[in-house]
Amino acid sequence: MKTISLKLPDDVHAKLANLSKQRGQAKSEIVRDALDAYLAERKKTTRVSCADLAGDLVGSVSGPADLATNAKHMQGYGK
Repeated sequence: MKTISLKLPDDVHAKLANLSKQRGQAKSEIVRDALDAYLAERKKTTRVSCADLAGDLVGSVSGPADLATNAKHMQGYGK
């Protein structure tokens, strides 16, 4: 297990100390549980767009700039 240190505002530290006493758990255990819950929730709500998934492909193909909007490019398509 890795160790990190962090600075907490006095009021947050006091709340953490009180919770630690109430639960009979170490402060580090409470922080680990809270961080695990936060990261799990963030993973559920983080959505990836198609542009994010295909970002490395954007601009990798050359062609007419108006391909999607100019009807002349559709002539004979599907025949």
